[in-house]
Amino acid sequence: MAPFLVVGLGNPGPEYEATRHNIGFQVVDEVAGRVRVGRWRDACRARVAEGRWAGTPVWLAKPQTYMNRSGEAVGRLLDKLGVEPDRLVVVHDDLDLPFGTIRIRVKGGHGGHNGIRSILTVLGTGEFIRVKVGIGRPEGKGGVVDYVLSPFTADEAVEIPAIRERAADAVCHIVGEGPVRAMNRFHT
Repeated sequence: MAPFLVVGLGNPGPEYEATRHNIGFQVVDEVAGRVRVGRWRDACRARVAEGRWAGTPVWLAKPQTYMNRSGEAVGRLLDKLGVEPDRLVVVHDDLDLPFGTIRIRVKGGHGGHNGIRSILTVLGTGEFIRVKVGIGRPEGKGGVVDYVLSPFTADEAVEIPAIRERAADAVCHIVGEGPVRAMNRFHT
């Protein structure tokens, strides 16, 4: 069975851990608990661990290149691990989805997300799976950069564990049943 590479997008460092932009890292950590990964190690400019779900090998990764250069790590990992882009699952925040909404997309463009833009540039294809986690847009005229790099509000933080669990459920359904069946389940 061909492996999956599940990549959570975020920024390295403790100052970014609890920010909206790092929800991808948080979801990958949740998935790691389910697929019982071995030890995390450094490879290809990312933190990487290996596990198994529903009999399928699963590599998990958190690029350490910063969001805008995520493609550098993802491209290297795909090459090193021999994973095809259609077995790549990228988990990331999405400003255009209401807070807490989970959406799966099988292919497409970057939608203004710089991490996805970097991956598209390096891979030369949009034929990979995305798990989008809605973070909503800032109210008023606040800047998007400040918003995505800020922590969740106290009210939002209470909901984050359940959102991480739902997004991890989506990833596990993609690996176990395929993206189309996962979309049918999570988009209803």
